[in-house]
Amino acid sequence: LYFSAQEGFLNFYHIKDQQYEIKICADISQPISSLLFSPDYTSLLLVTDQGTVYSYRPVHSGEAVKLLDTSSSCFLAADFLTPGNNYCVSVTISGEVQVWSLEDGTFLSKLSLGIEVQVT
Repeated sequence: LYFSAQEGFLNFYHIKDQQYEIKICADISQPISSLLFSPDYTSLLLVTDQGTVYSYRPVHSGEAVKLLDTSSSCFLAADFLTPGNNYCVSVTISGEVQVWSLEDGTFLSKLSLGIEVQVT
């Protein structure tokens, strides 16, 4: 079980029977607003409410890698663009949908919806 709180730590709870072990996997020093697994569960996106997206690969147990930083208070959410694990899509309050490469954080494309967006 992966869990994050306002402190910006990604925690892993290994639960077996009635025993558990807690491990801090990454410290990104920003409150994490959402955690999203890739469709094949090999990558985890860590999305902050400040517009930064990190990638964490549980199998590699390394550090979280900053993929993109929209540096926008208008940033709402991000998710994997399927099929595959190569791209992510983000959306802003102003209705701009953006596509990013997960390999290096390169901005690839955008589409304006022409309306404000809300996360419900």
